[in-house]
Amino acid sequence: MDKPIKSFDLPALVGQEREPSSWFEITQDRVNRFADATNDHQFIHVDEAQAAQTPFGGTIAHGFLTLSLIPFLTAEKAPAFEGLVMGINYGTDKVRFLQPVRVGSRVRARQQYLEVTEKNPGQWLIKTLVTIEIEGQAKPALVAETLAIFVIK
Repeated sequence: MDKPIKSFDLPALVGQEREPSSWFEITQDRVNRFADATNDHQFIHVDEAQAAQTPFGGTIAHGFLTLSLIPFLTAEKAPAFEGLVMGINYGTDKVRFLQPVRVGSRVRARQQYLEVTEKNPGQWLIKTLVTIEIEGQAKPALVAETLAIFVIK
């Protein structure tokens, strides 16, 4: 495990890429529960027989389901921050869905730190380039520039 990073060392993160997360399987049950949570029951997500007749060849995860996994997937390999009080999602500057994620596929996250700015004393805005890879595929599922505020005492 990495030694916790002190707040004055945070700018040194810029340009660093973390080790990729572990692979995580996208199951039909997870896709169905996301469909229920968002009221997005389009057949390409939930109807296996009908989706099999599309160019996808089966059901696919919602793009926003894949996007919503970023905090979970990146947390595994994120550095420890000394004195961390909390981290808060602040948004995204860019998201591109590049390839659908077939149900039964496994995904993982790569993250590279793009910018680190102290917005207020003890409040750090960190912009991270996150790439969600699909196991066995050359093209990623998505790339996103995520923003988070970390409050450090």
